[in-house]
Amino acid sequence: MDWSRFTRGYHAFLKLEKSLSENSISAYLSDLDKLKTYFEIKGFTVNPPDITYHQLTDFLVWAGELGMSLRSQSRLVSGIKSFFRYLLLTESITEDPSQLLESPKTGRKLPVVLSIDEIDRIIAAVDLSKDEGHRNKAIIETLYSCGLRVSELVGLRITHLHFNEGFIKITGKGSKERLVPISNKAMREIEFYFTQSRHHITPVKGAENIVFLNHRGNKLTRVMIFTMIKRLAEQAGIKKNISPHTFRHSFATHLVEGGADLRAVQEMLGHESIMTTEIYTHLNREYLRDAIIMFHPRSEGHQKTK
Repeated sequence: MDWSRFTRGYHAFLKLEKSLSENSISAYLSDLDKLKTYFEIKGFTVNPPDITYHQLTDFLVWAGELGMSLRSQSRLVSGIKSFFRYLLLTESITEDPSQLLESPKTGRKLPVVLSIDEIDRIIAAVDLSKDEGHRNKAIIETLYSCGLRVSELVGLRITHLHFNEGFIKITGKGSKERLVPISNKAMREIEFYFTQSRHHITPVKGAENIVFLNHRGNKLTRVMIFTMIKRLAEQAGIKKNISPHTFRHSFATHLVEGGADLRAVQEMLGHESIMTTEIYTHLNREYLRDAIIMFHPRSEGHQKTK
């Protein structure tokens, strides 16, 4: 595939014709890079002018299955449409295959959440006899214990593990750093992974400080984490459509159900706005309703104490 010529031209178009900031240009080019990565992963050899509408819709389905939020998917559609408008303007194409693409509805759709029992079943499905077993178990414990985004997990650094204080330092969106509490269970699993597995791996240059590595000594990818979790969920008999982000949703939901302060949950998740965190109060409504039915004295389902 020869994408470099189109990428350079698109970059110049965004900068000179659209007068966009470097941050905005970077975001648009990132959208284009995701599309290119999709074709590489699928093994398709296709240049931008030859891309079809059906290939674009398959790409968006793939992006959604990776756990990308509806808002991020909407942003991705906008970026892809911008690129094909550029190809149309430069007469690289005669018809725009992105014209009929629709952005997903970004209304508040409640995310999938796992119960504690389902999380335990997924962890129990990890085969500890395999070389990557202890690593995978530590990954799931860390995702659930700390509510991390998958990008934060794969970028987690050894020097950011402050186990004596019970915290890890996370670099989140916009390179903003935050301290997140980590459970004793997750700390034990990470330490066990270090002694049983990672100790025997020689990191490639630049990955020496990365916590979770593949067998070649390189950092893991988002796709690798997604695939591993899908496989474990299937082995555990979990029918829900889950992704690495599901553990983040479960982390937040279980905290809110347990009575945690919403501001504290916001801080741990790294949300800029409390409005983003408030979705977990909506998730909590069914739980609260069941509790009222069971315990309120005016409810028909009330359990009387003897």
